[in-house]
Amino acid sequence: MTIKISALTIYPVKSCAGINLTQSKLEPMGLRYDRRWMIVDIDGRFLSQRNCPQMALIKPEIKKGRLHLTHPELKPLKIPEAGNTLKQVTIWEDTVSALTFYQDIDAWLGEALGRPCQLVTMSDTEIRECDQNYAKPGEHTSFADAFPLLLISQASLDDLNSRLDSPVEMRRFRPNLVVTGTEAYAEDSWKEFTVVNKYGDIQMRAVKLCSRCPIPTINPDSGVKEGHEPLKTLASYRKKGNQVYFGQNVIHQQTGSIRTGD
Repeated sequence: MTIKISALTIYPVKSCAGINLTQSKLEPMGLRYDRRWMIVDIDGRFLSQRNCPQMALIKPEIKKGRLHLTHPELKPLKIPEAGNTLKQVTIWEDTVSALTFYQDIDAWLGEALGRPCQLVTMSDTEIRECDQNYAKPGEHTSFADAFPLLLISQASLDDLNSRLDSPVEMRRFRPNLVVTGTEAYAEDSWKEFTVVNKYGDIQMRAVKLCSRCPIPTINPDSGVKEGHEPLKTLASYRKKGNQVYFGQNVIHQQTGSIRTGD
């Protein structure tokens, strides 16, 4: 059976809703626009659905290269180009320089999330290296947790859903790439693979299984945590040590174009 990319998703603002695509440019940091913006608290530390689940209700759109945000209780917001002010921000153990926006942008986000916060973006020249325990020197990413791409097979989700009383959608796990044509959890053992398309082959390396945080327990339509599933069931057969694994982190070796059906 041929393995194909069945879904392609970007998350322009880290931990906010995703955008499903049929094709995308693959740039040095990852998919174009993927996690190039981030919301931080007043101390400059990143916010995510882990501590702010209502971020799921902020939906981004990209229109003519510009970020737009919507929220069910607020007027739509068009994000202008960032200003020239740099701010040191922290994502996990990394500190990077990011560009800030205007106060009206931050006020809109503060109203949406019920707390003081600020929108920042990563410039094209900023280099944030991937986790060097798994990556090669020079391999870098945007505001993703640690690596530019997350891949999950549809068969893995199907297997999980067969064990759940209430099936869940793939979007709870926030992958960039979903593939069909594999056995369940085949991606666990992948090391090197190639995405083949008419634009040119792209070599990729699978570098680290994805350890899951509580975000999959949050309903992406309500921004509310709903008990302990699907992580409770995953933990019954996908736990190693103190971590529950689902999906594979990937680093691309070339830039180019990628699309569903590849």
